[in-house]
Amino acid sequence: MAAACPLGQAAETVAVQLLGFLWFVSVTTGPWGAAAAGGEEPLKCEDLKVGQYPLFHVSLTFLKYICKGPKINDATQEPVNCTNYTAHAPCFPAPNITCKDFSGNETHFTGNEVGFFKPISCRNVNGYSYKVAVALSLFLGWLGADRFYLGYPALGLLKFCTVGFCGIGSLIDFILISMQIVGPSDGSSYIIDYYGTRLIRLSITNETFRKTQLYP
Repeated sequence: MAAACPLGQAAETVAVQLLGFLWFVSVTTGPWGAAAAGGEEPLKCEDLKVGQYPLFHVSLTFLKYICKGPKINDATQEPVNCTNYTAHAPCFPAPNITCKDFSGNETHFTGNEVGFFKPISCRNVNGYSYKVAVALSLFLGWLGADRFYLGYPALGLLKFCTVGFCGIGSLIDFILISMQIVGPSDGSSYIIDYYGTRLIRLSITNETFRKTQLYP
């Protein structure tokens, strides 16, 4: 029994040394070792994930950043910084997140600092109101007022002389303007409430094309 104690102590020493060696290997080769050695580039704030789980399972503690809505211009009903069909919304990384901000500086965020600006789409408007166009087409379409307003004087004059093509042309124009198929002649978009109802036409691209589902 006395001889078993030194063997047990020796086995315990070997086990401790082995565990220490495994811990050293995991630290030096794992993410902590790479970060300590400076091998990993700090994450950019725009590369942060919105959440780690589906939104209906996510609480605010799991969110990596929150983007505020853009400031809307009352006259155009578009973001105030809309340029070339693109605006930018400020995004705030969550507290205790460290990443590179829009200036390229590595920052430890507290939740109140802007980390990056997220691009959002916006529309080019030039003063043509959708509500005014629909009202003119409904009540004065037979006089061509809608076409005059949208910048089609020739068609407006023709509708005026023919009393809206005997009412048929007025009805067709009302449907086309209401569905936003006919718009301003300069190619701009109607002024519509930013959070109102808008029609968005989708074309078949690599992003919108839906492949046929094949089932076994």
